[in-house]
Amino acid sequence: MESRIECISSTVGIDEDQVPHPHTYSQFSSSKPSQNNNINNLNSVVIHPGTSVHELLECPVCTNSMYPPIHQCHNGHTLCSTCKVRVHNRCPTCRQELGDIRCLALEKVAESLELPCKYFSLGCPEIFPYYTKLKHEVVCNFRPYNCPYAGSECSVVGDIPYLVTHLRDDHKVDMHSGCTFNHRYVKSNPRDVENATWMLTVFHCFGQYFCLHFEAFQLGMAPVYMAFLRFMGDEVEARNYSYSLEVGGNGRKLIWEGTPRSIRDSHRKVRDSHDGLIIQRNMALFFSGGDRKELKLRVTGRIWKEQQNPDGGVCIPNLCS
Repeated sequence: MESRIECISSTVGIDEDQVPHPHTYSQFSSSKPSQNNNINNLNSVVIHPGTSVHELLECPVCTNSMYPPIHQCHNGHTLCSTCKVRVHNRCPTCRQELGDIRCLALEKVAESLELPCKYFSLGCPEIFPYYTKLKHEVVCNFRPYNCPYAGSECSVVGDIPYLVTHLRDDHKVDMHSGCTFNHRYVKSNPRDVENATWMLTVFHCFGQYFCLHFEAFQLGMAPVYMAFLRFMGDEVEARNYSYSLEVGGNGRKLIWEGTPRSIRDSHRKVRDSHDGLIIQRNMALFFSGGDRKELKLRVTGRIWKEQQNPDGGVCIPNLCS
């Protein structure tokens, strides 16, 4: 008998018109880029992507921006230090030997520039000196998100509306509206958890999207089952929400309450930090009842939004109706 997953939810499915329209990679966000009018500086020049100076600082091999040391051949063709090794010290433009000539003039020009974040088209309004721009882009709040699907190594990236559509259409993930859920996990051979199995459901409530993960895996030598929630957005915004998970049977139950983790944190990072409801196999079989040869777990839960109490300054739950 094969393992199977049943999803029994107290919520309703998301209608077609509730799923946001997808964007291509170059048009992830429907929001227009913000403009910063106070960017003039006597000692620097603001360069927008696509201009001639910006193109001069683009490596012809990898097309990334070049940072010191910037190399050039005897004919003046430039490339970045990483690609210098990749092309075996041969200029990709004229095929002459590169040697160890640095383009100090271009490095000096770069010092005087200020550039918009590479995620300018996705809404980031920030302007940075050329040599500090890269550090910002690693943590930019407008950078695209990785696909949160855990069952495969999916390389798709995008904004939240794009990923929601991708999860529905490409991964065939169940979509539900509402802030409460009631799921049942059934596995015919609960002793077989050598290969992890995943269940992912997306919930839409409070105008946001949440990923409910449920899976089986080995924790050391012990097989366990784990459920946890991830927020489809940044960590700061995720802290505005809380959730609870409950599993039980035979007059016993386990309850977990916590804050959803942002999908900025990888699925593996959240799982390995044990930030969720963890059920040992023996306990799971006890909850399942019967002859303990088939796993039948019912996981229920809810999501709520924390609100600031104007009188006492304490967060109070705002339950979803």
